[in-house]
Amino acid sequence: MDIQFGFLSHLSGAIVFGLLSVLIAKGLLRRSSDKALLWACAITTFWMLALACQSVYGYPSFHLRYGLELCRNIAWVFVLVSIFQFEKGTSDQKLTGKTLKGAIFFFYALLLVFLVIEGFFAINLISGTVLLAGQITSSVIGLMLLELAWRNASVYGRTSAKYLCVSLIFIFGYDFFLYSDALLFGMISSAFWDARGAVNSLVAPLIAITLINSRKQPVEVQVSRQIVFHTSTLFLAGVYLLLISTGGYYIRAFGGTWGEALQTLFFSLAALILILLISSKPFRARVMLFISKNFFDYKYDYREEWLKSTHTLTNQGEQSPLEERVIRVISGLVESHSGALWLKDEDNNLALECSVNFNVPKHNTIHQSSEIVRYFEQNNWIIDLAEYGSDPTKYNFLDVPDCITNTSDPWLIVPLYASEELHGFVVISEPVTKVELNWENYDLIKVVSSQACSFLAQNIYQEKLAQSKQFEAVNRTSAFMVHDLKTIIAQLSLLTQNAHKFKNNPAFVDDMIKTTEHTVDKMQHLLQQIRNPQAQHQTQSIELVALLNRLVDAHGKWKPQPVLSCTEKVVHVRADNDQLYAVIGHILQNAQDATPKDGEVTINLKKNKGMAYIFIQDNGSGMSEDFIKHQLFKPFVSTKGLTGMGIGAYQSREYLKRLGGNIEVTSQINIGTCFTLHIPLDFRQGHE
Repeated sequence: MDIQFGFLSHLSGAIVFGLLSVLIAKGLLRRSSDKALLWACAITTFWMLALACQSVYGYPSFHLRYGLELCRNIAWVFVLVSIFQFEKGTSDQKLTGKTLKGAIFFFYALLLVFLVIEGFFAINLISGTVLLAGQITSSVIGLMLLELAWRNASVYGRTSAKYLCVSLIFIFGYDFFLYSDALLFGMISSAFWDARGAVNSLVAPLIAITLINSRKQPVEVQVSRQIVFHTSTLFLAGVYLLLISTGGYYIRAFGGTWGEALQTLFFSLAALILILLISSKPFRARVMLFISKNFFDYKYDYREEWLKSTHTLTNQGEQSPLEERVIRVISGLVESHSGALWLKDEDNNLALECSVNFNVPKHNTIHQSSEIVRYFEQNNWIIDLAEYGSDPTKYNFLDVPDCITNTSDPWLIVPLYASEELHGFVVISEPVTKVELNWENYDLIKVVSSQACSFLAQNIYQEKLAQSKQFEAVNRTSAFMVHDLKTIIAQLSLLTQNAHKFKNNPAFVDDMIKTTEHTVDKMQHLLQQIRNPQAQHQTQSIELVALLNRLVDAHGKWKPQPVLSCTEKVVHVRADNDQLYAVIGHILQNAQDATPKDGEVTINLKKNKGMAYIFIQDNGSGMSEDFIKHQLFKPFVSTKGLTGMGIGAYQSREYLKRLGGNIEVTSQINIGTCFTLHIPLDFRQGHE
């Protein structure tokens, strides 16, 4: 039964490596490593056939079998040498490489010479212990070369040569295990020996995968600046030797010979799987990503990823807005399900647009002059906050805003570009399953984020186009208003021209004339505004305390009556008197409309750092944060039904922005609202 299992084991190995040799030969042998791999697989095939024949017929002889095994070891070492290109690099590196190659092949040549002399002349030059030590040394040489090649390989080289390295680790490792056990116990275990062919055949599919992948990515790697043999391999070999001595004892103590062989084959398969797991990336949350990473050229099916992201971004049937879909698409690429989106607003500041399962501080606007904005404008690179925390020098000691660092588990900051212009960025939180990023992740994120930004930019342009069309409709309506107003003015003008005919009642006539002239002035002023809404109004120095007092008096006839609470005595700003009066009056009127008659509306005035701040606060119905962000200052959106056009708040903010100011709003439903008006001080009046 031992002979039968050993025969099947080595025969299966010969068949597998023979087929692998044919597969390599059909690959046109474009590189030196291809030729070396072909020789290694072919010699391994003949060596396996020799062992299979020996299991049944007891032939070929020991010296021939040992010689074939040495040739097989030399062939696999030559594969490593052809991959690990010693001829490249500096002159010192070339010299070191040649010395290393010479020492290795001198060792093998010495063993072969002694073997040939013993075989032909029947002279016993070396003992069996020395032969075992030679095989162990050969295995250690292979493992050391593997370590050296792996440590000095580039990222691309490791990706391509990973399975080949795992295969050779398994081949040399099993030999080390076999001959170490024999050296310890004074004989070669028949179970380990019989299982050797089947164990070696397990790695043939991995070599085939390497061959397929190397057609797209070269396997060759180059020598680093300093070639240093690390002692870690020898240390692990010593530890492994102790483990083998313990395991070998119990294997000999329990189980039959056939059982030991099967057990060895089973443990070998388990060890191979373990090595594959250790050498691969951590498991992905999805099984498909794990399979793609370990059995295909690339981690992702780019066609599938592109179609999936495009479908999500263009799916108009989803109720979620485009901004949420952008976050889900980009964060999903790294197994995260939460994030936040910042986009440029009308002032080119980055404002929080949307968040998904992500807690963001209340004050979250990032100024256009901040470091992170300048960084993204100069560098199209993704910021890894974990890497930033461990080594800020990689990002030039970038100052990351608090509104990002104070969020829930921020991980990546992905910039969004369209036509090489920064439009915003997405902050992605750290996923539950740890994901290690490489060049492939970054490339995919950049491509998908660029596509997503194109959708966002297109959506913004569509909104602006819709607003422009609405303004065109208003302009057309204004043209009709101009026509009607001209008719009214003509009638009133005619009335004033004929007023001298009604002098019989002087008091009535005088009052009528004054009223009519005032109406004509107002109509002409309105007509001028409608015809030229962008016309610059004449600015002048305005004293805000006096203006606010007039507004309080004018709005005092409506309830609740506004109350002015002002510690400042004199505050001057530069603006058009009528326009500023209308802006503040509009906001004050809205506060009164939103507040019950028994409520409170207060006005406060302060100045600080070159700005005047007017606070108009009420305890009325309040507004939601979503309404403030997306509808309050949006033109043609009104809560007053047919009585309002929805442009009052928009025009008020736009006018203050033209002055260099702004409007901020804080509100809570059923609590109240506070409008804060920012107006630059008039420095001509001595304000600092």
